[in-house]
Amino acid sequence: MSGPHQRPRAPLRTLARVNAIDRTPADLLRSALAADPARPLVTFYDDATGERVELSVATFANWVAKTANLLQGELSAEPGDRVALLLPAHWQTAVWLLACSSVGVVADLAGDPGAADVVVSGPDTLEAARACSGERIALALRPLGGRFPQAPAGFADYAVEVPGQGDRFAPYAPVDPEAAALVVAGAEFTGAEVVERAGGADAVRFGLTGPGARLLSGLGYDTWDGVSAGLYAPLAVGGSVVLCRHLELAAEGVVAKRVEDERVTAVRRA
Repeated sequence: MSGPHQRPRAPLRTLARVNAIDRTPADLLRSALAADPARPLVTFYDDATGERVELSVATFANWVAKTANLLQGELSAEPGDRVALLLPAHWQTAVWLLACSSVGVVADLAGDPGAADVVVSGPDTLEAARACSGERIALALRPLGGRFPQAPAGFADYAVEVPGQGDRFAPYAPVDPEAAALVVAGAEFTGAEVVERAGGADAVRFGLTGPGARLLSGLGYDTWDGVSAGLYAPLAVGGSVVLCRHLELAAEGVVAKRVEDERVTAVRRA
């Protein structure tokens, strides 16, 4: 897009979306898979550990399918249930967000585990997660999706449970795009609202001009802007995200080289 003055806001919002019939985040992923399964979708860096992981659309979708099968089949999650995600901005968190959308459950980022049907916790929030009286899943957040050396008491280890799940997912009931799908920073959004905001005004605001756009995000998943820039908006326009955890630890030269090496077209930083 050569300049925001060239078109009024409404047409910009229309152009940003790749497929206007997509109504939920899971729909966006299905469209991305149909369009180009081999292209990168999520590239993750952790500047505290040096980790880099790149997931194509097909690989990411496979993780989502397995996680959705775990949610629906093993954890008995149903549409309308609430899943508290006590997780940082991470590629596995992105997987869980799309898995929740696939099943039709509400993904509550940093939500109250005591009010949740399922809690999914990283290694730093296990004590808080114990307030959940329902199913508890723990993620070690180790490189390459590694497991805990020993599963935390009272939790199932995601890295142990997910590999055996099916590679294809079909919900038991159709997902209602007008039902609650996401809670972030206390605000609740339906699936349709997530898609509309991410692929419309957000895509324009973040400078995502359409398919092939590549956004580097150093934002956390604790705000709408963070989760939209770090997943939903790039997905909605047929682009990809370079998701950077602990970006504040990286020197400016390192960030500049990453932008160049990853062919980044837009940047959002804290």
